[in-house]
Amino acid sequence: MANPLSTLGIVHTAISIVPVIAGLYGFSKYGAILPRTDSGRIYLITLALSVLTSFGLSSTGGINEGHVIGIVALLAAGFSLAVGRLGWFGRLGRYLATLAMSFTFFLLMIPGLNETLSRLPPASPIGNGPDSAPVQTALMIWTVIFLIGLCWQVWSLRRRPVGAGVPV
Repeated sequence: MANPLSTLGIVHTAISIVPVIAGLYGFSKYGAILPRTDSGRIYLITLALSVLTSFGLSSTGGINEGHVIGIVALLAAGFSLAVGRLGWFGRLGRYLATLAMSFTFFLLMIPGLNETLSRLPPASPIGNGPDSAPVQTALMIWTVIFLIGLCWQVWSLRRRPVGAGVPV
């Protein structure tokens, strides 16, 4: 079977795997994606590259939902960085910065789950687009995992004093 991905599609996919790995590493080591860590910087750079390379890909020939999700993810990352560095919102700022960065990871995975389930296994993909039942189920499960993760992060932040040795 011929490869259904274009060269840009292959590059985009390869780039898009990196923020997933960096994000998972950050969550496992720090409980969050922290921009001042190596994994956080890698996450942010490759998230931006992933979103930028997605604009060359579109089955509809224009801006699609995946592109909009990418733009929202970049805006959320920018908000997280601004809140974290400028001290906006006082004590609430560390919560907002952490949760906004986690939101970017949640958004990153939406098109990732859709594309993965709509392409794999190659002979008989599990789903056939964002409206298929398997993709919808996976996205619903992912949303529940995300919400549980947010609750855990808030609980964790409440227990950790400000400046507890974890770079924010």
